[in-house]
Amino acid sequence: MDNLLECANRWNPKKRECKAIIETPKGRRNKFDYDPEYRMFSLGGLLPEGLAFPFDFGFIPSTLGDDGDPLDVVILLDEPAHVGCLLDIRIIGVIEAEQIEDGKRTVNNRLIGVAVHSYSNQDAESINDLSKPILDQLEEFFVSYNKSRGKKFKVKGRSGPKRAAQLLEAGHALFEKKKS
Repeated sequence: MDNLLECANRWNPKKRECKAIIETPKGRRNKFDYDPEYRMFSLGGLLPEGLAFPFDFGFIPSTLGDDGDPLDVVILLDEPAHVGCLLDIRIIGVIEAEQIEDGKRTVNNRLIGVAVHSYSNQDAESINDLSKPILDQLEEFFVSYNKSRGKKFKVKGRSGPKRAAQLLEAGHALFEKKKS
């Protein structure tokens, strides 16, 4: 595959499982981005001292969001993965949000998934299976992270696996439309 953004995501709607690619591992201050021109991951930024990614962060290939990038996904995994790691995940929900940069509003949701190969999250089927404090902290992380980059991140709500699956399918349809 020449471009990781175009890899098959192997979406299984019945199990709500698909492939995801890690850009930034849990616990890292370095924010990595996939660069399709070079077909490599590049350093996209550095988080302020004391701020680190609380979970693995990546994207669902063969999807597009309203921001023109692949759909973002936060992945709960027992141990941090590495940059570029391909994972099988189960989609359990979404944090619906908008991002404001230079006065321009863009939908920039964060899908939430759990690694299929996970002991600590193997029973999570819905965002409701996660503790409220974890979700609150995750939302606050994205608010702080975006603020440090001169953007505003506004959470619009949380939804479960059904809504997340709808967004993933819409993102895949948008990708296919743009590709053709």
